[in-house]
Amino acid sequence: MAKEFSRSDRVAEQMQRELADLLQFEVKDPRVGMVTVTEVEVSGDLAHAKVFYSAEKGTPELQKGLEKTSGFLRSQLAKRLLLRTVPQLHFVYDASIDNGMKISRLIDDALAQDQLDKDNTDKGDA
Repeated sequence: MAKEFSRSDRVAEQMQRELADLLQFEVKDPRVGMVTVTEVEVSGDLAHAKVFYSAEKGTPELQKGLEKTSGFLRSQLAKRLLLRTVPQLHFVYDASIDNGMKISRLIDDALAQDQLDKDNTDKGDA
């Protein structure tokens, strides 16, 4: 019977927890503010990891700050995780939350417009 999760999935989950903690409490770079690690994808050979993050503003400065701290983060992960080698970190901005908020705003606007149109036709009938 196959395992429910592969090793790379388990490593990715643990890395996500540890990176979130490190980014919140240990990183001192002022460019790296409130960052949320949304997902980590680790390659099958555990050599590379894509770290998907979201922030209030996904700026190039934030990306540069994360890339600059990747060495520090890898060294801290090496201390916290029981791995022979720690994957290289590649940071990718996750725009899905921004897109979700944009769609939600569009739906809210459409519903408000629909209600306004409905109220106007009801007044016209009276």
